[in-house]
Amino acid sequence: MINDMHTIRVVAAIITDGSRVFATQRGYGDWKDYWEFPGGKIEPGETPEEALRREIREELDTEIAVGEKFTTVEYDYPQFHLSMDCFLCTVTGGQLTLLEAEASAWLTAETLYTVNWLPADHQLIKLIGEKLL
Repeated sequence: MINDMHTIRVVAAIITDGSRVFATQRGYGDWKDYWEFPGGKIEPGETPEEALRREIREELDTEIAVGEKFTTVEYDYPQFHLSMDCFLCTVTGGQLTLLEAEASAWLTAETLYTVNWLPADHQLIKLIGEKLL
């Protein structure tokens, strides 16, 4: 990591359902149309778990149970350094309604590499493919 680069701390939900994992396609911004795991920025005073539950309510109108931390991804984008805590999650209420994303999909080990992932997610995808699916 470049020491003078601004760090953005975010959380991501690895929502699983048996041998499937839930992913969303961004509908806005510089990375529109790229795929990611739902989540977002940690607000001041929030724990990563609280931030994740809030973000999933805001983005997907869904309640989740946040389980163990799966990994933390560190990635340098040109404008900032991303530090992303990734948690294993399950849906406890709601229907995963897309309020911000363009599209979504339940992916399996066979379909995990069929979407265009954000650069920071590539190392995460490899881990998910090896350990979860």
